[in-house]
Amino acid sequence: MKKLIGSIVISFVAFGCGNNTDNTEQVSAVPKTSVQVTSIRSGSVSDNLELFATTVYLKRNIVTAPIPAFITKVNVHLGDRVSQGAILYELESKERRALGNQTSKLDTSLTNFGVVKVKAPASGIISTLDKQQPGDYVLEGGQLCTIAESNDLAFQLNVPYEFNAFIKQGKTCTIILPDNSIHTVTIITPLTAMNMASQTQSILAKATESLFLPENLIVRVLVNKGNDNSKQILPKSCVQSDEMMKEFWVMKLINDTTAVKVPVTVGNKNQSEVEIVSP
Repeated sequence: MKKLIGSIVISFVAFGCGNNTDNTEQVSAVPKTSVQVTSIRSGSVSDNLELFATTVYLKRNIVTAPIPAFITKVNVHLGDRVSQGAILYELESKERRALGNQTSKLDTSLTNFGVVKVKAPASGIISTLDKQQPGDYVLEGGQLCTIAESNDLAFQLNVPYEFNAFIKQGKTCTIILPDNSIHTVTIITPLTAMNMASQTQSILAKATESLFLPENLIVRVLVNKGNDNSKQILPKSCVQSDEMMKEFWVMKLINDTTAVKVPVTVGNKNQSEVEIVSP
């Protein structure tokens, strides 16, 4: 009987100890919000305005025939790059063609009589080739070809008027060609005409290096909208907002357990960071 009573007492004691252990575990398991603390850094967020531009040649030289003559030789093709002084065409006058080789027999000094070599007035690219067939007859002043001067290659940007504040004369921009090569251009001058349909203004930019590009090539232009490098920068995940994305705030940690809501004004942002303009 005594053994039975002792066993019962021991069972109750063990049961009671087990309950105390469970209660202690439940009290100690306090849920906490998972947060990560970060600090503000100084810098700027690159916020690029993406526009499109087309290549144009501002200056063209029209090559014409100096005399009425037959074309005997064409030394260029459409799109060729030529240097100043290069021989583009060789012409033969009507008189020389009528006399044939008799002139050189009569007088050796007349060997090159009636032979005209037309040279390039400037370096550039053959943009039009009006006469490309030997044997054609051209009148005096007849157009032979057109040379677009490579030094006057420009990019014509089509800028919506509301973005004109970011496109200032002398500002440098980045262009990306269709082959993904990157180059730098400088804004030189705005044009006075506006496109009535798209309400965009044409602005010219020139490359800082010599480029060989065809005309009417469409390129991408990246314009940096912010140049200040002394802004406050936070990770984008720190900034919260309302449903309308009109009010923004951050949670500022004031001690080891308390964070307060601080309304902020945001500036430029990208996929990972955002500028804090104020406070």
